[in-house]
Amino acid sequence: MATALKYDAPMPVRYDALLLVSFGGPEGMDDVMPFLANVVRGRHVPPERLREVAAHYEHFGGVSPIGAQCRALVAAIGEELERHGKPLPVYWGNRNWHPLLADTLRQMAEDGVSRALALVTSAYGSYPGCRQYLEDIERARAEVGARAPQVDKLRAFYNHPGFVEPLVERVAAAFERIPEPRRAEARLVFTAHSLPRALAAACDYEAELGETTALVAFPLGRARYSLVYQSRSGPPAEPWLEPDLALHLRALAGEGACDVVLAPIGFLCDNMEIVYDLDLEAKARALALGLNMVRAATVGTHPRFVAMIRELVVERTDGEAPRRYLGTRGCAPDECAPSCCLVPRSGA
Repeated sequence: MATALKYDAPMPVRYDALLLVSFGGPEGMDDVMPFLANVVRGRHVPPERLREVAAHYEHFGGVSPIGAQCRALVAAIGEELERHGKPLPVYWGNRNWHPLLADTLRQMAEDGVSRALALVTSAYGSYPGCRQYLEDIERARAEVGARAPQVDKLRAFYNHPGFVEPLVERVAAAFERIPEPRRAEARLVFTAHSLPRALAAACDYEAELGETTALVAFPLGRARYSLVYQSRSGPPAEPWLEPDLALHLRALAGEGACDVVLAPIGFLCDNMEIVYDLDLEAKARALALGLNMVRAATVGTHPRFVAMIRELVVERTDGEAPRRYLGTRGCAPDECAPSCCLVPRSGA
């Protein structure tokens, strides 16, 4: 699996900071309902549905792991940049919970930051994983006003070796937890967050996920693998991406599978969709079906992934830096096309 190099050299730009932009998550039971209200603002979600989701957080004292994971990633990125002579202050702002993006941008302005690069916690293109973050950033900039720094998003990195290689390592480690005599027959199942089909049709989310799964499975020698979707929400009548994880586990059990490795490649770090939907719900379902389920770790603060973030920064600040990628889809552009990842108009 060779690494290709591709670079169309624009003029390098001077940046004053790096901004990590994430979804956010509560850090105590008192935070849960206000956090969920932020998540669904502008949508007509019944209160009983919010209470149902809030119950998931009760298993963890109201604390989503995403906050601690983002703090660790901010620290790791800062150390990586400093160690390689590219010191930039690293900030963190969220879509739905503290530190909120507008508050972070306000602090950046007070610190004298005029232009920043943004890393969003999604490797793939989609409305919620890309364009919505761009909208969040612009909304926060408008709230801060004329002093708000300009923010440019780093490119999608679903096929960057610095993302793929840690995934390969994480999945290989998961297979090591399966008894050796059964390891060769264990099934590999990649998971990603489901999307409404209308949203998926407006972006390359499925194709990019397909590329990543192939890039991870190949060096592991796993010719037989599946990509399934998890954590769907919304009206039951609305079509979402399938196959659904729960139904797929049932199908594997029906085929006589004994062991399954779940690899949540759609997520950079642990969040409630990982620790509740996979580690609790899917694990219990697999047990009831007679399946031994092992969940691979997310990339988190894997050193190679952190180094990749530095490489993405260097791409934008050094006119000679190569742009690395694997596979056949090429290097993602710095800026999304105007028509990419849009929300389809109602009735379209």
